[in-house]
Amino acid sequence: MTITPSIGVVYSGMGPDFRVLVRRARKTAQAYFQMYKEHIPVAQLVRETAAVMQEFTQTGGVRPFGVSLLMAGYDDNGPQLYQIDPSGSYFAWKASAIGKNMTNAKAFLEKRYSDEVGIEDAIHTALLTLKEGFEGQLSGSNIEVGVIGPDRSFKVLTEAEVNDYLQEVE
Repeated sequence: MTITPSIGVVYSGMGPDFRVLVRRARKTAQAYFQMYKEHIPVAQLVRETAAVMQEFTQTGGVRPFGVSLLMAGYDDNGPQLYQIDPSGSYFAWKASAIGKNMTNAKAFLEKRYSDEVGIEDAIHTALLTLKEGFEGQLSGSNIEVGVIGPDRSFKVLTEAEVNDYLQEVE
């Protein structure tokens, strides 16, 4: 999901909780934009979102959010990737994975990641990582790929683009 033109987020866990957090993050980003007439820095949006998740973890009468997030963005500090856990703790990563097979996926990324990787190679690495732990056939209809580059524009690839990349990695 797109939060701002330069920040996107993906989740693992409960879909309704994710939608609540996306709505909250968008409101936070919009309030920042109204106040300062520029887009919110990635780290600040991560901190605000993590604070909401942490608040729900410790407040009586409400349950914690059942979702982990990966928030990616590009701002004046360059490209950034953060993982936010249900407890409200967050971590910066160069490459990461969340969800069912995250341990194997992180090990795979650890071997394959390099700081000099380009966007095309990064997409190929992400698809190979998914392939490692995916049950069934990977296709553009059952996965989504979000990309953010130096143009500071977050976009989700179309089904046809994903299928093209999948053919390249096979």
